[in-house]
Amino acid sequence: MTNQNVVVPDARKGVDITIAMALSKSLFSPVVPKPLPAAPGGYFTISRKMFAKKTETGGKTNSWADSMRDSSPTRVKSTTSLSEIEEKNTWIVNHPSALNMFEQIVNGSKGKQIVMFLDYDGTLSPIVEDPDRAFMTNEMREAVRDVARYFPTAIVTGRCRDKVYSFVRLAGLYYAGSHGMDIKGPSKNCCRNKKDYQGVLFQPASDFLPMIDEVYNALLERTKYIPGARVEDNKFCISVHFRCVEEKMWAALVEQVRSVLNGYPELRLTQGRKVLEIRPTIKWDKGKALEFLLESLGYANSTDVLPVYIGDDRTDEDAFKVLRNRGQGLGILVSKVPKETNASYSLQEPTEVKDFLRRLVEWKRSTLQGQSRV
Repeated sequence: MTNQNVVVPDARKGVDITIAMALSKSLFSPVVPKPLPAAPGGYFTISRKMFAKKTETGGKTNSWADSMRDSSPTRVKSTTSLSEIEEKNTWIVNHPSALNMFEQIVNGSKGKQIVMFLDYDGTLSPIVEDPDRAFMTNEMREAVRDVARYFPTAIVTGRCRDKVYSFVRLAGLYYAGSHGMDIKGPSKNCCRNKKDYQGVLFQPASDFLPMIDEVYNALLERTKYIPGARVEDNKFCISVHFRCVEEKMWAALVEQVRSVLNGYPELRLTQGRKVLEIRPTIKWDKGKALEFLLESLGYANSTDVLPVYIGDDRTDEDAFKVLRNRGQGLGILVSKVPKETNASYSLQEPTEVKDFLRRLVEWKRSTLQGQSRV
């Protein structure tokens, strides 16, 4: 397997950092990773064609407030007189439990390398009122740690990469923060085979950092009079949490956010689960991050890989859509209620995610033990 170190700039510190990523022969297929496209000097670039020409206009403030009442992904709206139970049963037929279908899932993975992609909030940790207290349990951390021992594993989140790392505290993972706009691979010290590693740090929105800092400070000032509103700096994007804001104040909150963004046409406003997101207008999202990581691992055009993405939010739909369009991989939506989704399977809550990860580890261990006896 080839060695390839890529030196890339840390956008905030202004220094060159070499980050390494292990490609252990015991975990990866023999496919040789193709070099990632780099500009002279080894820096990753993103074409200006990737940038949208105008920000998302969305509609009137009231439309945004109405949309906020139906947090993402959008709940399925009944077109018939089906009861809530019948509606859920119908939805489950199309999006069966990944736990109930576990044997079918692992049978379909035979001969393929599973690669795990995990959202954080609402997937590995419960949704909480204070985003700074969205802690994962020790049991969940152990489950993620064990999964990463057998399968390449990435955390893909809207959170700042450093923030989500402080929650997860596992060095052997890939972290894609800011909806995939800040990607970093495991450190060299975590590599099983230090001779076989590839540097991975990708920040396609680095040029936007000064602008995002300006908007963050402006939003802090403009929203401080709205009780419960919380503005979070996620480095390459900004989150305005309204989970603790009274519903009658939602329209006022949106108006304040939009008034700030009117002066920044290169930023766009989107919505997540009880949160408004301000992001650069580049064609980059969690789906693009998934594709980038698969390419980094050498699986861009491989048929010997099974990506598994687990998430609960509207932003995760971009990744589910990529898997559906590829006709390869599994999307698993975490939700207790029927929602419109491109995912194939479902889990109800983080505890079921933990159970699914544990079963995956047990299956892998038993498979390897069976092979060692042959």
